[in-house]
Amino acid sequence: MAILTSTPGANNQVSVYDVPDDVIKQYAVSGEKAAKMFPEGKAAGSEIPKSTPAMSPTKLENPEGLAEVQAYSSICVCRQLPCNHHTCWWHYYYCYC
Repeated sequence: MAILTSTPGANNQVSVYDVPDDVIKQYAVSGEKAAKMFPEGKAAGSEIPKSTPAMSPTKLENPEGLAEVQAYSSICVCRQLPCNHHTCWWHYYYCYC
């Protein structure tokens, strides 16, 4: 069984699904297709980017508790799903909300 979650919605609420392996196999994509859907981007620089919906931003409730972003009041954690022909991975980073 695969445990899947929805993307965060209002108030960061998510739904959890327990999906049988034989059902989820129907939705498998090749590495080549995944790489086209979520291409690798250039490496992140030292600048904090402005969030976009594609980054799945999640607002930090207490950003002043993070030493490296104490000077900022509107910080989110963003994520993107880059893929190459071999694998996909989640990339998390700070962004402005």
